[in-house]
Amino acid sequence: MTLEELVPCDSSKMQAVSEAVERVLVAAQRQDRLTVGVYESAKLMNVDPDSVVLCVLATDEEDEGDIALQIHFTLIQAFCCDNDIHILRVSGMQRLAAILGGGEPEPGAEPRDLHCLLVTNPHTDAWKGQGLAEVASYCAESRDRNQWVPFVCLQER
Repeated sequence: MTLEELVPCDSSKMQAVSEAVERVLVAAQRQDRLTVGVYESAKLMNVDPDSVVLCVLATDEEDEGDIALQIHFTLIQAFCCDNDIHILRVSGMQRLAAILGGGEPEPGAEPRDLHCLLVTNPHTDAWKGQGLAEVASYCAESRDRNQWVPFVCLQER
């Protein structure tokens, strides 16, 4: 059974959180507060874990069999729990690539690794109004229900 089967993707709450996640990621990217990639994320968390406010782990069905990726996710999740970093699993890699401008890579270039995204502390209250509080609240509510890594579907538009 997959996360998508356990957690319905079409509820109004899920839609609102999905839109908030998108706003957070777009705002973080615009303000150069977004770290993209499993390796890059691990490096940042090793150097400055206190600056990270949200970790987004993204997969689609075809990634479920990637054992190396699942091991990376397990280690990242453990680190985030130890350092009080909000964690969110998302599906919808195509939507994620679309909102982050990660279209087709240039010929010969490696595609961007969108499986792990870190949002760092904005240091300004204005930025926090762009969905971060809503996402953080959703993560906290999920932990209260013993769902340590909440799941959100990013919907194609």
